[in-house]
Amino acid sequence: MKLLDRYVLRNFLEPFFICFFGFLSIWLVFDLADNGSELIQSHVSAKTIALFYASQLPQIIVISLPVGLLLAVLFSFSTMSRRNEIISMLTAGRSVQRVVLPLIGVGLVTSGFLLWLNYEVAPRAEAIKKVALEQISRGRRPGEIESINGYLFRDRLNGRTWFIRRFRPGNNQLENVHITQQDEAGRITRKWYARAAVYDPRTKTWSLNKGLILDFNEAGDIAKMDNFESEFRIINDWTETPWRISSAQQEAQNLTVPELRAYLDFNNDFPAVQLAPFRTYLQHRFAVPFQCLVLIFIAAPLAIVFSRRGVIGGVAVAMTLYAGLLLSTYLFLALGKGHRLDPALAAWIPNSFFLLIGIILLYLRGSNREIKLPFSK
Repeated sequence: MKLLDRYVLRNFLEPFFICFFGFLSIWLVFDLADNGSELIQSHVSAKTIALFYASQLPQIIVISLPVGLLLAVLFSFSTMSRRNEIISMLTAGRSVQRVVLPLIGVGLVTSGFLLWLNYEVAPRAEAIKKVALEQISRGRRPGEIESINGYLFRDRLNGRTWFIRRFRPGNNQLENVHITQQDEAGRITRKWYARAAVYDPRTKTWSLNKGLILDFNEAGDIAKMDNFESEFRIINDWTETPWRISSAQQEAQNLTVPELRAYLDFNNDFPAVQLAPFRTYLQHRFAVPFQCLVLIFIAAPLAIVFSRRGVIGGVAVAMTLYAGLLLSTYLFLALGKGHRLDPALAAWIPNSFFLLIGIILLYLRGSNREIKLPFSK
């Protein structure tokens, strides 16, 4: 790394860490103001509170990191511009694009980091927060999973309908199950009743304990009965898993990338309108992290000015473009979820449009063409 690159990075990193950790501190203060009294009244230990807020960090980092990058780029480059350091670099034979190159590398690194967080860690943070606060308010330990009662699941691919009296998400045992098998014409061919159905993920088999199996003929009469009240039956040709059964009630925004893919694979026979939120969020998980790179391209050329008069205008335009990026991101996300736009387009159009704006601004600044800005005298 050359001396110039190290100098640019050093001027950038200090305000970046101040902005980033400042946003984290502000979030913590506001969240404690909202939930602190409830946590204290529930007599929650300090360790539990620390673990609760640690579980929220990935999601807050995804939100705060792009803002920290934007403000740090604006501050560092505008400061170097006011000191005429940018002009000195250009006079020494460096182009504007070459000066910005180290920060483009930072944008790529931070985008990769957020991509890792957004793949599996961050999506569950909001759901964890809601569940944890609910459990604390009810006097339960955080992390204790509440059971689901009277749950109905329809497997359209295999023609099986599951009714489960009670189960806990994440647990491989279902209590008091009633499973109905239908043929292609919708006729009932078999029913299973069991006190418990246990799934073995290693062998991918189901074990039905203390139950009854009924076979039906074409007329709908019982043709065969198998009572195994004191035994169990092993079934090795069912594709359902406890996660697939429980995922039918999951919300797309709370699922990780592997879970979204599994949901779409298992439920590909669902109507397109019903699958649209899951397809859109799958693309959204990959698109959002690259806002870091987009903001580098937007902020850098607007922060580089060759006179004092353009600083305020550049900062104002950069903040306006960032607000437009956020607004368009959520607007297109809503269009994708509502099946009004292709999921890939809904996720990537905002990034692509504002990246194009950033590239144009960088080109204009690099070719020494004036960028007309508001608020500049």
